[in-house]
Amino acid sequence: MKINRNTLTVDKKLAILRAADEIIGQGGRTILAKILKGSRDKKVLALGLDRCPVYGYFKSEKIADITEKIDWMIDHDFLDIEYFGKLPMIVFTDRGWKIEADQRADELLSEWDLWIEAGKPIPNMEYLKDRNRHMIFLFLDKIKESGDDKYIPYLEAWEKVDYKKVRGKIRETISAIESNAPIDNMAVQKRKEEIEQLLNGAAPQDLILKCWECGNRFVFTVGEQKFFKQKGFQFPKRCPICINKKRIGFKNF
Repeated sequence: MKINRNTLTVDKKLAILRAADEIIGQGGRTILAKILKGSRDKKVLALGLDRCPVYGYFKSEKIADITEKIDWMIDHDFLDIEYFGKLPMIVFTDRGWKIEADQRADELLSEWDLWIEAGKPIPNMEYLKDRNRHMIFLFLDKIKESGDDKYIPYLEAWEKVDYKKVRGKIRETISAIESNAPIDNMAVQKRKEEIEQLLNGAAPQDLILKCWECGNRFVFTVGEQKFFKQKGFQFPKRCPICINKKRIGFKNF
């Protein structure tokens, strides 16, 4: 099945990014595809990956087709492959993480809304400690932008257990809500527009590299880029002509 640019909707891209978040730097394409398939694989269950919100999102599809979607996300700069030893692991690109951080911040906010609506006791807020700082600050910005004082008891409990910089951001958020500080609607809109632009993706393009040997520029094609990434190779520093000259020299020697 050939994936074209319009095949992956925004929801599908977000689902793949959310599933990837569970295994970043710890698993590869195969286990990511199994999460999205809803596989009962022993490793998936042992790691608790069946609790991922998008577990089974593509349950009606074949693993091969899901893997092709993951490859599309890699080709279009949402995800990448990095090698830890000989093991290829899924990681976020800058683009992918900005989108996922926004999605996770919304998820945390929705979770608080459900707990507050259900009248549940405030949880041990240590669960937010040591999370990615960018995502946590984004979460706090969204709380501040809501202007809703229902979040203050949660914020006050959180403030007691986290690190200094996060405590400062929490206190700033509480103060803004209590004082009914005006919301920076332009900043909110700008962030939404940035996420929308990032979600549009970017088609892979050939790169023009400069040869360290002769100084000439040469084309490094999309196909070559993909091959080098999959093998964990660094991008070439020499052009094909200089590489061939070097090989011939070694043979003659």
